[in-house]
Amino acid sequence: MRKLFALMPLVYLVVSGCQTSRPNTAVPPNKALTTIAFGSCSDQKRPQPLWDDIVAQKPDLWIWLGDNIYGDSENMDTLRAKYARQKSNPVYQQLRHSTPVIGVWDDHDYGVNDGGKEYPMRVASQQVMLDFLDVPAESPLRTRQGGYSAHSYGPKGQRVKVILLDGRYFRDPLKKDGKANVPDPTGDVLGEAQWQWLEKELTNSDADLHVIGSGIQVLPEEHIYEKWANFPTARQRLLDLLGKTKPKGAFLLSGDRHMAEVSKVAVPGLGYPLFDITSSGLTHVSPPHEEPNRHRVGNIVSKLNYGLITIDWAAKPLTATVRINGDDKATYLTQAITF
Repeated sequence: MRKLFALMPLVYLVVSGCQTSRPNTAVPPNKALTTIAFGSCSDQKRPQPLWDDIVAQKPDLWIWLGDNIYGDSENMDTLRAKYARQKSNPVYQQLRHSTPVIGVWDDHDYGVNDGGKEYPMRVASQQVMLDFLDVPAESPLRTRQGGYSAHSYGPKGQRVKVILLDGRYFRDPLKKDGKANVPDPTGDVLGEAQWQWLEKELTNSDADLHVIGSGIQVLPEEHIYEKWANFPTARQRLLDLLGKTKPKGAFLLSGDRHMAEVSKVAVPGLGYPLFDITSSGLTHVSPPHEEPNRHRVGNIVSKLNYGLITIDWAAKPLTATVRINGDDKATYLTQAITF
């Protein structure tokens, strides 16, 4: 969807926040995650009032879900400068020095609004994103085409796998009717290499909880903005893959929309309802409004927000409680997901 942005002075390229080395905050191999925070849509030039609330939750992991900056440029120096401004925020610095940070991009940090594989600077932009995420120079993610990744945490019996999908690098261009996006049954989102990788990550996975992140919403079908439903064949392929591989405890996270909501569908073969938890944005949201979503559970949240997942490993069945939280310890939505 269209979001406004302003160009950033290149002076931010030299801000120390992007130059500082990061302490080792990797999750210990045998530590079970109990708290995961996530969010999207952080405009580096706007006030960022939620980081102190997020730090106060002492999450075991922070997940960026896209629009981590508003870059919107084919100039990599411009993207680096904007990432540097975001990274130099002093309270975000507290988070990244105490909590492992992973993430994936959406469109504005990728480099172009609503962009896909037609963006000419995607190879260079991927390296700039990985720099922002403190991905080591020797990481295999540096040589992979596309920003997707998988991360496993915790001991056997309490293992979480976070799968972050790249819906930009390989995605076909959107089809338009005026300003509205219209379905393209022949278009793809992930590209064949990423599809094959995803199937391998899900097949016979030993994780007990699978958190699958996508920059754009997976389940909603009716609004006119970006969503997996713009590519209905790809969306169905993703749902069919989940039904086929039957991962334990899977649910979706998404961003992009400048609002928060919870969606739910039944997936044949999966054995439990599939939720899509949308949290957006960290610095700005759309005015309160109504829009159709037959899969929605609860209400739309039109206040600054982030997501918080709390895992109760002792619960039977296993329960992950997801909250949409805001400033000053506010909670706007609560959804318990049981498996």
